[in-house]
Amino acid sequence: KFEVTPLAVRGTLFLSTPLNRVLALDPRTGRERWRFDPKLALNIDRSEGFVSRGVSYWEARDAGGAAPSVAGACRRRVFLATVDARLFALDAATGARCASFGDSGVVRLDQGVGRVQVGQYGVTSPPSVIGDVVVVGSSIGDNRRVDLERGTVRAFHVRTGALAWSFDPVPRSPSDPAHRSWAPAAAARTGAANAWAPISADTARGLVFIPTGSASPDFYGGERLGDNRYANSVVAIEAATGRVRWHFQVVHHDLWDYDVASQPTLVDITRGGRTVPAVVVATKMGYLYILDR
Repeated sequence: KFEVTPLAVRGTLFLSTPLNRVLALDPRTGRERWRFDPKLALNIDRSEGFVSRGVSYWEARDAGGAAPSVAGACRRRVFLATVDARLFALDAATGARCASFGDSGVVRLDQGVGRVQVGQYGVTSPPSVIGDVVVVGSSIGDNRRVDLERGTVRAFHVRTGALAWSFDPVPRSPSDPAHRSWAPAAAARTGAANAWAPISADTARGLVFIPTGSASPDFYGGERLGDNRYANSVVAIEAATGRVRWHFQVVHHDLWDYDVASQPTLVDITRGGRTVPAVVVATKMGYLYILDR
């Protein structure tokens, strides 16, 4: 499924194919400058299909925030997250892996998220880059079991690939205020509630807006009594710390797979003569929720 939104940066068009191949093109002529192939295993069972909605971009900045000379390997990076749960950092100039990132340019994402079934856990949307972290959600095959893979959202340092923070949309700890909206046994066992749609970043406020999906299993709620927050929500998280600033749930105790299935949209609106920074959340129920960022 070809669902990519290309990026145009510094005179180059960067895009990914459904099989996670990355192309750098001359936008005037279409001439290929480089390509990268992560070499997916094409015989894996992908119930969610092969899809890649794009890549992300980062470049090094000096202490004042200005972009320095682009000379030097991997001072400009393209980030690719794959359907087989790998996060790559590529040199934007050449397409080579950035050796300083993770394990020779790649971080595995299928660790620390519970029992993973091959082909059913990966990433289909581009990571979100804000400051010096890259934030990644996940795509999880629905309705296979109650204890699906966890929908943990993670931030990695763009230079090293080291984990900066993680956020599990199912609040496992009783110290989390959202834990009260779950039966304790369900909060310990339930999976998914993952962010498979693109994540938005507000660089001025240092926030990322996470669109989460339904908790497992999708169509039977008897295993997860309660409102099930932070599932089916938009969650505002501080990009530097991973702390939840606020959240808004569009469906309480979802029984119909009403994921927040589109990227939260950042806009400014005027109310009573005052400009309000807002985030617009589109839903599968046909509602637009307009929230103060």
